[in-house]
Amino acid sequence: MPIFEYHCSKCDKDFEVLVFGKEKVACPTCNGKKVKKLLSTVSYKSDGEFTSSQGSACSGCSATSCSTCGH
Repeated sequence: MPIFEYHCSKCDKDFEVLVFGKEKVACPTCNGKKVKKLLSTVSYKSDGEFTSSQGSACSGCSATSCSTCGH
């Protein structure tokens, strides 16, 4: 059961959704149907910390790992 990342053109939000087969995807925030599948980034665990190829998962800081930013 794959989880995919999408971006909604209507409300400009990114979201993840579990997709079954050819199920149509709608934004959970505004129910917008004009969504674009995003390319997922890779994360890995090294020395006990998770790191992402995208950097921080939130926009609250510029840390490369969420374990160091406190969010």
